[in-house]
Amino acid sequence: MSDRHLDGNALGGLFNELFGREMTDQDACCGTCGAIGPLGRALAFLDAPGQVLRCVNCESVLLVAVATPTGVRITVQSLRWVELS
Repeated sequence: MSDRHLDGNALGGLFNELFGREMTDQDACCGTCGAIGPLGRALAFLDAPGQVLRCVNCESVLLVAVATPTGVRITVQSLRWVELS
């Protein structure tokens, strides 16, 4: 895996556009290892064909966002839940 990553705050603008609110401070659970923490703490990889968010604990792919000609396609892979508080 590449060492060229940022934290999940790099996806804050995308999250705000999709959910209409600040999401990087919201807790989420990795469906692979069960780790819980704010989305802003996850690992963000922006140099792929899309934007990839990985678990900081086990590095499983939590979600992928890809720009398409008609919008943004979100694939939720190992994101078990996100708590909106």
